Amino acid sequence: MGTLVVAAAPIGNIGDATDRLKDAITKTKFVAAEDSRKFTRLCRDLGIEYHAKVISFFEGNERERLEELERALFENEIVLLITDSGMPAVSDPGYRAISLALEKGFPIQVLPGASAVTTALVLSGLPTDRFAFEGFLPRTEIARDRALAELAEEERTMIFFEAPHRVSAFLKSAEQAMGENRRAAVCRELTKTYEEVQRGSLAELHKWSTSKEMLGEFTIVIAGFLRRDVTHSEDEIVGLVKRLEQAGISRKEAISTVAKDLGVPKRNVFDIMVSHK
Repeated sequence: MGTLVVAAAPIGNIGDATDRLKDAITKTKFVAAEDSRKFTRLCRDLGIEYHAKVISFFEGNERERLEELERALFENEIVLLITDSGMPAVSDPGYRAISLALEKGFPIQVLPGASAVTTALVLSGLPTDRFAFEGFLPRTEIARDRALAELAEEERTMIFFEAPHRVSAFLKSAEQAMGENRRAAVCRELTKTYEEVQRGSLAELHKWSTSKEMLGEFTIVIAGFLRRDVTHSEDEIVGLVKRLEQAGISRKEAISTVAKDLGVPKRNVFDIMVSHK
């Protein structure tokens, strides 16, 4: 039985290709590539030759190719799965191939490499201890706005991919959902010659995005929600507690619930309620 080798490709700088990737390319007899032409160009840039059958394996034909991929795993020692850049299955084709291999009992090997996700995270200067990768959000304005609104109180640093012609609209939606002062970074053309990183508030970044034509590949990093940065008026807190009481919840439980939801000390909420008798 063959091994499915899932290989990360350089995200821009060809020098990031690993020796393990080069070795796998020269040894395999079967390659499932997101774009066969780009795979050929990668090999040319690396100065290596391949002697494998190469099939296209992209989002539009993944399901159709699975039977051929399974047959290849039975017939070859190594089947190489590679996308145009970065790690297969991370906002790229590959998940179905990996699922097939696991279901059929084929071993899997991963060749790690460059990642736009972690590269942008580190470059952003935002907290790296906890983060959430969201990939591409829905393309339509309403669906994108809804998705960002749902993430407004996500406490982890968030990472997104976005097409150049939608960057400005994305930043505008993020500003409306998360506030103009939320910190963020826009990373363009990572590891390439014209790599650029813009850091600032969402309002500042949205203004920047409208000042010039957006070109290249973009990764956007947004700081997580910090509850301690949010201030709530006493009237707001009293209103929330009273609404819970009107719903049949005891004052003690209502105070505890409001304190937890707003991220403020329970004692503070209790004192506010006492002063508003």
